[in-house]
Amino acid sequence: MEKKYYHDHLLKVYQESFRNNWDLPALTEYGADEVLSYGEMARRIARFHLFFKQIGLKHGDKVALLGKNSSTWVMCFMATITYGATIVPILSDFNPRDAQHIINHSEATLLFVSNQLWETYDFDRMPALKAAISLETRHVLAERSEKGEQPVERIIRNISRRFRSIYKAGFNPADIVYPEVDKDATAVLNYTSGTTGFSKGVMLSYDNLLGNVMFGVRSRLHYEGSRALSFLPLAHAYGCAFDMLVPLAVGTFVTLFGKTPTPRLLLAAMAQVKPNLVICVPLILEKIYRKQIVPMITRRAMRWALAVPLIDGAIYAKIRNKLVEAFGGNFEEVIIGGAPLNGEVEAFLHKIKFPFTVGYGMTECGPLISYTPWREFIPTSCGRTLPNMESKVNSDDPERIPGEICVRGQNRMKGYYKNPDITAGVIDEDGWLHTGDMGTRAADGTLFIKGRYKTMILSASGQNIYPEEIEAKLNNMPYVNESLIVERGKGLTALVYPDYEQMDADSVDMGRLRELMEHNRTDLNSLVAPYEKVDHIQLVPHEFEKTPKKSIKRYLYS
Repeated sequence: MEKKYYHDHLLKVYQESFRNNWDLPALTEYGADEVLSYGEMARRIARFHLFFKQIGLKHGDKVALLGKNSSTWVMCFMATITYGATIVPILSDFNPRDAQHIINHSEATLLFVSNQLWETYDFDRMPALKAAISLETRHVLAERSEKGEQPVERIIRNISRRFRSIYKAGFNPADIVYPEVDKDATAVLNYTSGTTGFSKGVMLSYDNLLGNVMFGVRSRLHYEGSRALSFLPLAHAYGCAFDMLVPLAVGTFVTLFGKTPTPRLLLAAMAQVKPNLVICVPLILEKIYRKQIVPMITRRAMRWALAVPLIDGAIYAKIRNKLVEAFGGNFEEVIIGGAPLNGEVEAFLHKIKFPFTVGYGMTECGPLISYTPWREFIPTSCGRTLPNMESKVNSDDPERIPGEICVRGQNRMKGYYKNPDITAGVIDEDGWLHTGDMGTRAADGTLFIKGRYKTMILSASGQNIYPEEIEAKLNNMPYVNESLIVERGKGLTALVYPDYEQMDADSVDMGRLRELMEHNRTDLNSLVAPYEKVDHIQLVPHEFEKTPKKSIKRYLYS
């Protein structure tokens, strides 16, 4: 019999899930032997709660969390929101200066941090912090206490004894009782890693998170006893919602991948874990496509075979099966989000009937806005608007002429922390969040994104140019690692960071590379509209600077 989950408040969801799934495996770390059951996870969360109470943490106080995916990271996050405090997850890729600014701006009173990262931080520059605590050892790394207060280190040492004195019969499912917290209270203060040069603190309420979680539960993205491999940063809204919050709401077994997710390491982990759902960013699939599939299908013999009816279908089926097996062979679908998927890659995956879909979201919606199951997915789209959300496109003809996408509904954020002016600039009087993304909208709510409003270029003839679309074509050409289309004078220039690895493998020198890039430019211009033609390709010696989410910081190159 399927278990029922409360859905009126986020904390009720986890209270019931942890009780109902008490004996099921909840968390493990890839490569480690320890497996935590839902009961043991709940017990450790209760220890966190006791510690919070002992140090005087109040509902609404901020707890900063800085480190890579780990069981302790998950329990710290869940303990904070189930206590009624506000978690401030910080991407471990933020540089120390920016992270310290976030800690200070958020007014965090506690910081849980990995030992390695802590070495680059200055406690004296974070005056609101009561203590910094190691994620690995739970020891106090630094603290400041008022006169007469018990030191935090001593409180931690005595937690086990106090915990046993409170739960004399042991900690049992009936002991999981989470507090009544206003559903509109801020559960997560998530600082964006945007491309505009500074971070903003997105206030996500318990109800914002509930909207995302219950959509995942009702859609059976995860379910009791399913397996998940969590390799996206949990400090980012996408990974947080669908690699942690939804799985833990239904009794999924989550394996945490705390290493840098290179395709080689990830595919080895997939083969071992065999996840039932794969939550992915485009970069991973694009690398697999460019490095493994393209060299295979562009061989002369293979091109000939693919031109023959019936034979091509058999070859595509074989490629699909190999790709499915590479991702563990046991998943319902691959959900791609976090950035646009390259059009050529998407078209190929659709052609071979690979079970994938593309969703759309943003931190400001915690994150989901639109999604369609893979069997209903329309290529070039990013899914239908969720039932608990509304969308519109500011255009005279929303189905044909791109305009800015606006959304509102349960998932929409409260606003930006301590920044009412910027909040008022993106949320209008009618509650519509202006996403900054340009696109079209079908009558059923399916969204098609063209590019960012701020990166759109207006041609001399008045045509809208979306550089992301041109870049997607150029990035698939020989010896192009990544590219950026910028306006130079009255024309377009492509900044290209070359694929040095492929150059070395093929013994291509810089002189030859410039010739090949000119061929690329000619080929590119044959694929784009006349007003989108590129005048020059300029080689750049280093990778483009990126946000922790691996989006290019375009403002540095405009």
